[in-house]
Amino acid sequence: MLSETPQAILFDLDDTIIAYDAHTNALWLSICQRFAPCLNDHTADDLFAAIRKVADWYWSDPERHRKGRLDGLTARREIVASAVSSLGIKDTALAFSIADTYYQQREDWTSLLPGAKETLAFMKERGIRLALVTNGAAEQQRRKIQKYGLEPFFDYILIEGEFGTGKPARRVFEYALQRLHTLPQQAWMVGDNLEWEVPVPQQLGMFAVWVDWRKQGLPEESPFAPNLIVNSIAQLPDHMPAGATQYG
Repeated sequence: MLSETPQAILFDLDDTIIAYDAHTNALWLSICQRFAPCLNDHTADDLFAAIRKVADWYWSDPERHRKGRLDGLTARREIVASAVSSLGIKDTALAFSIADTYYQQREDWTSLLPGAKETLAFMKERGIRLALVTNGAAEQQRRKIQKYGLEPFFDYILIEGEFGTGKPARRVFEYALQRLHTLPQQAWMVGDNLEWEVPVPQQLGMFAVWVDWRKQGLPEESPFAPNLIVNSIAQLPDHMPAGATQYG
């Protein structure tokens, strides 16, 4: 248990407050099974494996990742078109239909993580200022925020598509802290992405909490060492001091 309560906490959205990537493979497999009759001699598993291979390559590049998360439909069309082509199927219309189906159903497969709202309410009751700091397209992220009724919990919401840049850019964290009127040393950053939400916040002086929702543990080769590791933000209240005051 920590000895001091933060004045402010910056929260990530996807796979921190709502389950997002946790459903990705299941959704893709469902869609591949739906379109299997159109794949000639290939199976749904063949298409799924091809999509996963291309997707892993596509999202591994930071610049492609940035463009793709801001224009999800185009990104998925490029990924599926390449995957379908790799199977020897020259059918752009089919590829786009598969990609569009995924894109249309993606948000329906999200869900609020257990204890997420209760944790946000707990922090608000403690007088902690909260910011939501999320990458992605403005319209898409706003829909998620509205769908799960998250806006009332936050004193400030920063979305990459509205702000103009996203994590891990230093000015994203700096600006959010300014809006919360909080010094870095008095704030936490809580998120599931080791590269985006640990090193830069720590360089600024923040306390970095990594949400290891996959429960795989910190990779041995990881150059980053979070200040705290949890499997869910529902565990955060357990690390808060019962009677301690906030920083300062």
